[in-house]
Amino acid sequence: MKKIDFHVHTMTTRMAHWRRATPEELFDIYEKLGVEKGVILPSVQQNEEAIDIVEKYPDRFYWFCNIDPRMGRNRPDTDLSYFISYYKSKGAKGVGEVTCNLYFDDPFVDNLFYHCEKNKMPLLFHIGPQIGNCYGLVDDLGLPRLEKMLAKYPDLIVIGHSQPFWAEISADVTNENRNSYPKGKVKPGRLLELFRKYPNLYADLSPEAGSGFNAIARDPEFGYQFLEEFSDRLLYGSDICSPHDRLALAQWLDDAVANKKISQEAYEKICRTNALRILEGGR
Repeated sequence: MKKIDFHVHTMTTRMAHWRRATPEELFDIYEKLGVEKGVILPSVQQNEEAIDIVEKYPDRFYWFCNIDPRMGRNRPDTDLSYFISYYKSKGAKGVGEVTCNLYFDDPFVDNLFYHCEKNKMPLLFHIGPQIGNCYGLVDDLGLPRLEKMLAKYPDLIVIGHSQPFWAEISADVTNENRNSYPKGKVKPGRLLELFRKYPNLYADLSPEAGSGFNAIARDPEFGYQFLEEFSDRLLYGSDICSPHDRLALAQWLDDAVANKKISQEAYEKICRTNALRILEGGR
């Protein structure tokens, strides 16, 4: 069964300080990973480039648009639907990866969530540990600000990602290790509470040096149970940036189903059918 990669970055342009995998390089990687199509998550400046890539390779990619909540008039009441609806008309399937360095409940971010829900566009976010010297929406330990937004926008699919998000899978997460890759047995933590309480919370398992993959693989027996319980809302992702990234999640999932550690049904949902459901506008 071919996978849908819900989290990938690619560029056709070359930048002196940045090396993204090209679409053509991704095809070789995808052959090894068993991936049919990827969901491109561009930067705010690369929306048009993502459109060009998908138009050139419609059978290989979907795309999300990236919207900075300070776009337009730099006001917390800007009509962001103007931008979102335009990119939706160009084929965008959601908004993300949102990386602006603002609090989840900042008025600007609140406005972005409002317009994403209004336009029925799923939002995929990255969490950063603090304001400044990092990127990503910011929350405190325990993710109280994310919870506020999940409750306020129940009809918006919100897709979690990054170290401070996945570290919350265990109750022993601390301010010191939340932006890293904690090891050892998992003590069921805040993330499970949020998944059980808010059906609009989804997550991609993309490795990003290990964040999603680390969360489920650090304690395999717990990880298998987690995948089964939340199989309707988990998404395979690679977070490929460089063509030289090391990727282990695809093989780990393949081995898990082959060794009957997870069910075939959960495997198919996580690797493919959940993604297609969201990309086709469902929940």
